[in-house]
Amino acid sequence: MNPKAADQAQYEKMTQTPVSKLIVSLAIPTTISMLVTSIYNMADTFFVSQLGTSATGAVGIVFSLMAIIQAVGFTLGMGAGSNISRLLGQQKQKDANVIGSTAFFSALTFGLLLTVFGLSFVDGLMDLLGTTPTILPYARGYAQYILFGAPIMCASFVLNNILRSEGKAALSMIGLTLGGVLNIALDPLFIFVLDLGISGAAIATLISQCVSFSILLSCFLTGKSITKLSIRSVSRRFGPYAQIIKIGFPSLCRQGLASIANVALNVNAAVYGDAAVAAMSIVGRVFMFIQSVILGIGQGFQPVAGYNYGAAKYDRVRKSYWFTVKTGFFLMTALCIVGFLFAPQIVSLFRKDDLEVISIGALAFRAQCVALPLMSLSIPTNMLMQSTGKSLEATILACARQGIFYLPIILILPHVIDLLGVQLAQPLSDALTLAISSLFLARFMKKLKADEAAQQQNT
Repeated sequence: MNPKAADQAQYEKMTQTPVSKLIVSLAIPTTISMLVTSIYNMADTFFVSQLGTSATGAVGIVFSLMAIIQAVGFTLGMGAGSNISRLLGQQKQKDANVIGSTAFFSALTFGLLLTVFGLSFVDGLMDLLGTTPTILPYARGYAQYILFGAPIMCASFVLNNILRSEGKAALSMIGLTLGGVLNIALDPLFIFVLDLGISGAAIATLISQCVSFSILLSCFLTGKSITKLSIRSVSRRFGPYAQIIKIGFPSLCRQGLASIANVALNVNAAVYGDAAVAAMSIVGRVFMFIQSVILGIGQGFQPVAGYNYGAAKYDRVRKSYWFTVKTGFFLMTALCIVGFLFAPQIVSLFRKDDLEVISIGALAFRAQCVALPLMSLSIPTNMLMQSTGKSLEATILACARQGIFYLPIILILPHVIDLLGVQLAQPLSDALTLAISSLFLARFMKKLKADEAAQQQNT
């Protein structure tokens, strides 16, 4: 099949296949990718936790740094992906190439700047991220290698999102999954066999990121992608950059605020000792795994929404959204019930000899299990706004969970109810985020219905 025929076949697949079948076919690889990524993040935490409570806390500290790197990658990746899916829905191939190339080379540039800045001020950066004197040596050893990989990590997020936006989630899954499996295998080798300690975990992560990047890039170099990347296609005009940043800005807010929120969490948890920092770090990593289910389904939904919104097939946009919400709610509820029942046992897998870590972590874990199913509506609503180009609404929703609501709660509540305030901050924020998501959703669906009615009148 020639390239133009293949592109037309992909367009027809994205705009004509029944939405439930289409989302499932796209969500399976994206969910697997998210689960594997979460598993290797948990594997890092698990193997590092064998080095002690302070080392476990260091993973939580450096997570804030990784969130900053992810903020750059997701901003450019989600901004490019959303624009590309709608451009392909409008069958504007050359414009999609410009957006993709501009985002990819911008990610490499910004990632390199993060590397240079971070390595120049690594100790000060760790202090800023909420480390304690006993955690600092571990955090420094972990962060240095993560910073070396910043350009690769940023660019990988762009490549991954472009492939997903084209409806080629299986290709992105291969790169992320193989990298994740490699990381899990290398962790014990570098940490224990080669006796590299916490630095070994970071080196394993760096190597796995390089492998993932190489596999993802090969999809573009061998012509398996619709979007073509070329340095000659990088825009010299401001317009494409503005398009990418405008749509990607919600991701910048979400990931940037995730980093700030994690710093606030670490600072407030540190008041109660390394055990509290370690416990909240463990809970955070495990909930990344649970949340990856709805994120994976949502990432399967996004290109469907973008393609069909661009093609003015509004009924398919509506059907795909509600299918995503219902499926996500069922799966998230099932996982959270299991998590609630076995919370102490799950936390003890990481620090079985530290009863204080288990006690603090189990309560926080159960509180989040109660609230997390609410995200099965909030997260798809945010993704719906972003994939259909509603940048203002998407930005507000992206800021809500870990910014507008979480930061005031985590800064105030611990002063009222001590450590319990740290443990309850995220669940309370999730409940408030559901309320504001519902308001934006109602308004969007009303507008979508009006657009659909106007379209029918014109035809």
